[in-house]
Amino acid sequence: MPKKVNKEENKAKKDKKHYFKDFKAELKKVIWPTPKQLVNNTITVIVMVLITAVIVFALDFIFETINEQGIERVKSIVSTEQTNEVTENQTTEAENTETTDQENAVQNESTSENVEENNTTVE
Repeated sequence: MPKKVNKEENKAKKDKKHYFKDFKAELKKVIWPTPKQLVNNTITVIVMVLITAVIVFALDFIFETINEQGIERVKSIVSTEQTNEVTENQTTEAENTETTDQENAVQNESTSENVEENNTTVE
């Protein structure tokens, strides 16, 4: 049995050596950019990120402005409706008060006439 363990260990060592040889061979196949290409590509990436940031900022500003104006319109519509309701309620209350005052005046007149008739009758 010890021979099997040694065979497995030897196989693991060979696999590790083989892995690093393959890794080194693949790195030799890579085409590395020149310093000039690296600078150009880096500048291109930075410029694209800045352009994207400006576009996102502009869209955010536009949508925020539209949202605020929309909210202000809704607020003005709601306040106008509330003002109209309050005015209608006040008008209705004033009409009700006038009607009640007129009814009270009529009742007072009839009560005064009844009192005068009673006074005349009593005398």
